[in-house]
Amino acid sequence: MEKKPYYISTAIAYTSAKPHIGNTYEIVLADAIARYKRMTGYDVYFQTGTDEHGLKIEQKAAAAGITPQAYVDGVAGQIKDIWDLMNTTYDKFVRTTDAEHTAKVQKIFQKLYEQGDIYKGSYKGKYCTPCESFWTESQLVNGCCPDCGRPVIDAEEEAYFFRMSKYADRLMQYIEEHPDFIQPESRKNEMVNNFLKPGLQDLCVSRTSFTWGIPVTFDDKHVIYVWLDALTNYITFCGYDPDGNHDAHYKRFWPADVHLIGKDIIRFHTIYWPIFLMALGEELPKQVFGHPWLLVGDGKMSKSLGNVIYADDLVELFGVDAVRYYVLHEMPFANDGVISYELMMERINSDLANVLGNLVNRTIAMTHKYFDGKICAPTAAEPVDEELRALALALPAAVEAKMKGLHVADAIDEIFTLLRRSNKYIDETMPWALAKDENARERLGTVLYNLLESIRFAATMLEAYLPATAGKIFEQLGVDNKGVPSLASFDGMPVGGTVGTAEILFNRIDIPKVLAEIEEKHAVQNAPKVTFLPDIDFDTFCKVDMTVCKVVSCENVKKSEKLLKFALDDGSGTPRQILSGIAKYYKPEELVGKTVVAVTNLPPRKMMGQESRGMLLSAEKDGKLNLVMLDDAIEAGAKFC
Repeated sequence: MEKKPYYISTAIAYTSAKPHIGNTYEIVLADAIARYKRMTGYDVYFQTGTDEHGLKIEQKAAAAGITPQAYVDGVAGQIKDIWDLMNTTYDKFVRTTDAEHTAKVQKIFQKLYEQGDIYKGSYKGKYCTPCESFWTESQLVNGCCPDCGRPVIDAEEEAYFFRMSKYADRLMQYIEEHPDFIQPESRKNEMVNNFLKPGLQDLCVSRTSFTWGIPVTFDDKHVIYVWLDALTNYITFCGYDPDGNHDAHYKRFWPADVHLIGKDIIRFHTIYWPIFLMALGEELPKQVFGHPWLLVGDGKMSKSLGNVIYADDLVELFGVDAVRYYVLHEMPFANDGVISYELMMERINSDLANVLGNLVNRTIAMTHKYFDGKICAPTAAEPVDEELRALALALPAAVEAKMKGLHVADAIDEIFTLLRRSNKYIDETMPWALAKDENARERLGTVLYNLLESIRFAATMLEAYLPATAGKIFEQLGVDNKGVPSLASFDGMPVGGTVGTAEILFNRIDIPKVLAEIEEKHAVQNAPKVTFLPDIDFDTFCKVDMTVCKVVSCENVKKSEKLLKFALDDGSGTPRQILSGIAKYYKPEELVGKTVVAVTNLPPRKMMGQESRGMLLSAEKDGKLNLVMLDDAIEAGAKFC
């Protein structure tokens, strides 16, 4: 029987910085779903990757003094390393800088332009650089971006636009006819009520104010704007051909079964992306699931707030499967979850070390102690056994019911219900007491068989969520994982066989001790780091001519986002021109009339075709820069000595 295809994707991670544990949650969630679908008989295609274009990337690369390509190569490598660290089984890791994607996106843009869905115009409004989003004044919240809450800037430029309004009614009808298309329900209501019903504005799909993007083939002043570039990854890397010659992979797997995304980008995936597909004449994905956020305390993780937790740091402390368990189990279906080191350690101790680890360890240990590791036939059943057997036999269907609606945390709960019942079964049957009665040997063997078999059921179903741990459990059971079909009957442990060696799956954590170690490590990492250049002699220092100057005028340099051009009164009677790369820190009008310090005996150099005669002194730390400014009473031409 041919396996049914199943295509699951994550949002492609933006290559602006190393992903934190909140970002990492999505790939672990997708992996758990993909693994579960494979173990229940599906042919799975699991796609993830990186989104690598846009103004923010261009700015980050410039600040780092490297090319945008070099910058995204580094961050994409970090992202892939973390995805691999978390033992995720993606089939394809895509990058939007790949030549394959670039060529297809250019064809898609031209196709949409030629059929009248894209037109040329101009944009004037508010722009959020981190979100790569344009907004009208009325859409702002307290003057800031409604998505991320950060400040916006005024933007005006020529651009190409997509006619969103042309497809709005069709999309609304599709959502009404496909009630499961947007999940959870709260996300659907938000999109319909806040965006579709008020009316869609046409969408800006090109930019001219930066160059790091896919060029528009028929208008080289423009690069294709990030969302048309990024969203199309779901088809371009799956085998879609803009000319209509789709490959066999695309014909098998598209439309995707589920796009798994963060709730903050639900609008782009449930409004813009479906409309792009409608315009291209392609089917829509079957479902878009906007998962909640993983928060630290009461807030979203942020480097500026100093509350970022990274997956690799957690793995170093607790191991891969412990981290996988926490993020999968502690995230509600529709509401945000919370993570902290203390909460994670409490959950490891209670669930993994105690409920799971202790059950496996003492069951294997008792089998060795009482029967030299031999698996005995269950020949002495009693009524108390029936509830445990029934719960185990019902487990596959119970997990399936939860996974069908992507209630992953609830699916894990079903497995742990069986594990907790198994622990209770030990208390009820008291194997240690049975071992003292020679006439109870068959009963003791039956009890241990039931426990081993229940653990086998749990381990089989745990494979999707804690794959390494499931493998270790099967080693201790001394059997292979025969998969979900082997759970049709409660007789999978081979009578007469032997179990493996009992080993600790998860050690209990001394929480106060580890918290103190974490705090000490963070204190060292966050301690101020100041470095100094090698010593120079006084005569060398005296060769630097530092002159007090007055700013006569200041203006932006055309075609440069970094440079300001200064005309300075240096006391000589002839204005001195200096160019300085501080445009992102100061507006020109803020500096006119200020008293600054310049190094005035540097050789002239050309910058953007203009001569710069000197260098302004400034101080920089942690990405913040300040010009050295003096009391205005100090006269131009005064020297530092």
